Amino acid sequence: MLTSLLVANRGEIARRVFATARRTGVSTVAVFSDEDAAAPHATEADAAVRLPGKTPAETYLRESLVLDAARTAGADAVHPGYGFLSENADFARAVLDAGLTWIGPPVRAIEVMGSKVESKKLMADAGVPVLAELDPAAVTESDLPVVIKASAGGGGRGMRVVRALDELPAELDGARSEAQSAFGDPTVFCERYLDTGRHIEVQVLADRHGTVWAVGERECSLQRRHQKILEESPSPLVERTPRMRTRLFEAATRAAEAVGYESAGTVEFLADEHGDIFFLEMNTRLQVEHPVTECTSDLDLVRWQLRIAQGAALPPEPPAAQGSAIEVRLYAEDPAQQWQPQSGTLHRLDVPGVTAEFEPLREPGVRLDSGVRDGSMIGVHYDPMLAKVVAWAETRDEAARILGSALARSKVHGLTTNRELLVNVLGHPAFLAGDTNTAFFATHGLDVLARPIASAQSVELSAVAASLAESAANRRVAPVNASIPAGWRNVPAVAQSKVFTVAGTGNEIHVAYRFSRDGVCIEGHDGLTVVSATPELVVLDVPVRNDVVRRRFEVARHGSLVCVDSPSGPVSLIRRPRFTDPVEQVDPGSLLAPMPGTVVRVAAAPGERVTLGQPLLWLEAMKMEHTIAAPTDGTVRELDVQTGDAVDVGTVLAVVLADDGDARHDSDEDTGSRKNSPATEERT
Repeated sequence: MLTSLLVANRGEIARRVFATARRTGVSTVAVFSDEDAAAPHATEADAAVRLPGKTPAETYLRESLVLDAARTAGADAVHPGYGFLSENADFARAVLDAGLTWIGPPVRAIEVMGSKVESKKLMADAGVPVLAELDPAAVTESDLPVVIKASAGGGGRGMRVVRALDELPAELDGARSEAQSAFGDPTVFCERYLDTGRHIEVQVLADRHGTVWAVGERECSLQRRHQKILEESPSPLVERTPRMRTRLFEAATRAAEAVGYESAGTVEFLADEHGDIFFLEMNTRLQVEHPVTECTSDLDLVRWQLRIAQGAALPPEPPAAQGSAIEVRLYAEDPAQQWQPQSGTLHRLDVPGVTAEFEPLREPGVRLDSGVRDGSMIGVHYDPMLAKVVAWAETRDEAARILGSALARSKVHGLTTNRELLVNVLGHPAFLAGDTNTAFFATHGLDVLARPIASAQSVELSAVAASLAESAANRRVAPVNASIPAGWRNVPAVAQSKVFTVAGTGNEIHVAYRFSRDGVCIEGHDGLTVVSATPELVVLDVPVRNDVVRRRFEVARHGSLVCVDSPSGPVSLIRRPRFTDPVEQVDPGSLLAPMPGTVVRVAAAPGERVTLGQPLLWLEAMKMEHTIAAPTDGTVRELDVQTGDAVDVGTVLAVVLADDGDARHDSDEDTGSRKNSPATEERT
């Protein structure tokens, strides 16, 4: 009988497990790094134990520290969540050796499935279809394209797609280095790569009495950097392919039985458009996307993990799936800038219409699983996922519509996110038609999918609203006689003006307005009427042909950042100060750090001749390696960092003197990117 549960994890998954523990009467214990001391998972648990340090290697990956925390807090069970130590067989063994209950599968299952090479051999022997493993040294032109994978891990780390044989040696070296860094094991292998494959997985639950459930499939084909950002159940491909679900469930069940599996796990497959399936791997843990299955099955998978660990038996048959569920991962990242992760303060996260948190939806609506709150700091040491937003409905189209609307109307202030990309994907004709293979983003283009939700007119009106709201805020605190009516002047009114930069584009908007006895006149917006304006809410009557439409704009100010939310789409503006701080000026041609991180390699030196796109150095941040490349043909005039240096966002990394004699970063073409920011390429 469990009484106290420690979750060896952080953020959203720790809160998710705690929610079920509380519902089942089990007390909760959190562990936290120094950077997570004020995080929701640490402050909401019944008890919390500090893990000294900031990085994962110093804290959440330290087996001895986590076990000491369990003993100190009196926990009698450990749940690993996902990531970190969740698929570490040595940690699972140590938990059991310490006399604690391990909320997960047997150690042997973790060991066998932890090696992609060995697990594929076992699956082939069990009759599960697999893609043939290729010896990297024996790959030929006819085998291309191939994908290199790390044997000991997943999440896109150590994974490289190779399309040209002469690129294979360098990519193998890079993959091995990355695998060693991420998993402590440099072993890699190759297999055939399907450009337009489908990533489909089956949720399994198994008890120690021999019952194995296949609890529906999930399609996870929409990925960036080989990592999922949208998952759904049921799979559109499976729905329209005869007997595919039966074959998937049979293969997943055989895989679980072959290793004597217990608890919740996921068997992942690659499928082609004909419905042929090939085993990829088995995740011996709870998946990030498990809420999708919970919403279609009305099961609490964490509750079943706890029950199975205590010896409970599953009923003979799983519940039938109902309706359709779609989950998206809201990340602090900029898709338009090669998915560049973001860090800083999340001033606000408010998703409207949420009817459930960390539990199945029982009617059409929105579920939110998040590890952050208003004011949370998003650092560089952990994954930049802010939340998982899930919609369930009777049909897939309805679920997509509910989810897209909730995301579009969400208030997400302070960080660039992938929210607009997610909204655009959910409304895209190809997605609604179920054409969601792994090449979706390459096929339809990030320039289209990452475009702003708000139209150009909505951006202009949002800037007007921001100006009027700021003026109202100034009047609210101004020491003037309250009896004097707004707009009163003893001299002719002079237009007031404000200048904003649209975040993410660099475009400037100038707003000029004047107060008169008849109200507020907005220059350049004939027929636009200000109905009301407070520091938080501006209401405008907008002329449309021969009529007007009333629009509401909610305005929030966070220092120089102004966030305007309306049904027409969110707009983030940066208010331009009246005077520029000289300290903020940098030399032309300066390459600035796009995020806080650590310099892991340097490949250039002052005075060296470089060409456009040539790597100069590499930054590591948020579980990714970022290449800082030469923005032009020229000479490195300055190189201000070295390997091991920790840098803040905006730090000058290097200065490149172009061949024409000018130190510059890029051309004057409007690419939508910030001037003087480095060319970067992520490698996971």
